[in-house]
Amino acid sequence: MPLNRRKFLKKSAVTGAGVAIAGAAAAPAAQAAEAGRPGKPVKQPKRYALTVLGTTDLHGHVFNWDYFKNAEYTDKAGNAQGLARISTLVNQIRAEKGRENVLLLDAGDTIQGTPLTYYYAKVDPITAKGGPVHPMAQAMNAIGYDAAALGNHEFNYGIETLRKFESQLRFPLLGANAVDAKTLRPAFQPYAIRTFCVKGAPPVKVAILGLTNPGIAIWDKAYVQGKLAFPGLEEQAAKWVPKLKAMGADVVVVSAHSGSSGTSSYGDQLPYVENSAALVAQQVPDIDAVLVGHAHVEIPELKVTNEKTGKTVVLSEPLAYAERLSVFDIELVFEKGRWTVESVASKVLNSNTVADDPKITKLLSDEHAKVVEYVNQVVGTATETLTTVEARYKDAPIIDLITKVQEDVVKAALAGTSYASLPVIAQASPFSRTSEIPAGNVTIRDLSSLYVYDNTLVAKLLTGAQIKAYLEYSAEYFVQTAAGVVVDVDKLTNANNRPDYNYDYVSGLSYDIDIAQAAGSRIKNLTFNGAALDGAQQFVFAVNNYRANGGGAFPHVASATELWSESTEIRTRIAEWVTAKGVLDPKDFASVDWKLTRDGTPVF
Repeated sequence: MPLNRRKFLKKSAVTGAGVAIAGAAAAPAAQAAEAGRPGKPVKQPKRYALTVLGTTDLHGHVFNWDYFKNAEYTDKAGNAQGLARISTLVNQIRAEKGRENVLLLDAGDTIQGTPLTYYYAKVDPITAKGGPVHPMAQAMNAIGYDAAALGNHEFNYGIETLRKFESQLRFPLLGANAVDAKTLRPAFQPYAIRTFCVKGAPPVKVAILGLTNPGIAIWDKAYVQGKLAFPGLEEQAAKWVPKLKAMGADVVVVSAHSGSSGTSSYGDQLPYVENSAALVAQQVPDIDAVLVGHAHVEIPELKVTNEKTGKTVVLSEPLAYAERLSVFDIELVFEKGRWTVESVASKVLNSNTVADDPKITKLLSDEHAKVVEYVNQVVGTATETLTTVEARYKDAPIIDLITKVQEDVVKAALAGTSYASLPVIAQASPFSRTSEIPAGNVTIRDLSSLYVYDNTLVAKLLTGAQIKAYLEYSAEYFVQTAAGVVVDVDKLTNANNRPDYNYDYVSGLSYDIDIAQAAGSRIKNLTFNGAALDGAQQFVFAVNNYRANGGGAFPHVASATELWSESTEIRTRIAEWVTAKGVLDPKDFASVDWKLTRDGTPVF
């Protein structure tokens, strides 16, 4: 069971804290070989083979099921998703290597991402008195995880939900750089130690250091400000790894909810790097392996040279949603009275090669069925089909639905205040390229597929000049395309790897985006109510909390005065709006506010 938090914090103040997870392991006996003088056997050193398995960014995927499509998950690459598949792979490796020689870790982002996780955070919450055990806790406990790092999305539903989830786990949730904002002491367990017994030799001690993402301070500011702080991964690893070695750790594995690219999405708003896993390996001595998370990319094996020791550190990131399992094979040798890591190699296994573990299927079939029933509730009817297929490069009515809902909610919230007379405009992004609200019955899952994130709504005060700068930054999403060049819509967007969720529509204004121009000079014919936009005019900007807190590094919005905010998800507000209307008709919310041009001529 997890260490009682109060006792843990008390202990941490005295000892630096950690937890030892006892393990009984029997390694294969070392072979004696004939060498040296004839007839004189030379005893070979003891060896031990440790296997470390890792998942990351599970985001609530227990089964290979797409709740938004109400069908088995499929993609062009033939991937499969879900912890039930991972469980089968883990069982196979434990059978091959001996369970007592295998460590299973996760690198975070577990309790947000699907209607399943939303349901058990908001509809049938785990925090309610006598509430359920979270399906992800049930699955990970049943599979037998040894430890997991905190992800940034663990904080999306607030600290109470996270702490309840933590209490339901039979393994520690680690975050050495998640500290109490006032005392700077660890707010979560920093590390775990597992002891592996070896026949005829001292045990092997493996330390797992958990690190999370500094961006939590921005992305979930409403929940953590003044309560928790998130210093940089490199700084905290440099603090903790020497302590772990001093405690006798023979192997140090870092589980880091941080990508390997060395980049940050939040610009200079924080002094810490968002994706710093490779920097940790490069800068901090005595780390043997790093399980990487957060970036949702597949890295079978990445070798980084530590700049102080010259030693090679092996990193691996399995693909998100339980599509891959990272496997680290660590070979140790016992010489001169101590265990030494001789080699580390890693690879990833594809979960599409196996079937679901029937134990997990049986365990969570009831929870899955409840969520399927929930998302298929009909909340209204649509007069025509709405889709995001062209929403990246054409003003699509389906995105206007989001901005209209946000405008209406903010207007109602500010009614009767001194800001009620200001015009309300709103932003929204084309999150998914495959969302569709079909003509006819509209269900919760249809609307959920349109807004896949658990963002909440914030009202900020911005000027016309700031909005123009915001739009120019957003327009950097498009690849500069000269007039007369044939337009390939598949190559038109995502300039400099800008993701779709960091491209924003802004409602209530009219403007052209001239993609023949250089970035920073693309917004043309920007008007409000038919007149050129006044740079000094004030607007209430209805914006999601990710963007409001600096996500995507859009200018001005993070530092702008906040007028109002709430904790209800925008997705829920959309469902409420559609339910109240009964009929979803584009004439009630859609207008063509922007278009792509080249030297003034429309692209489409």
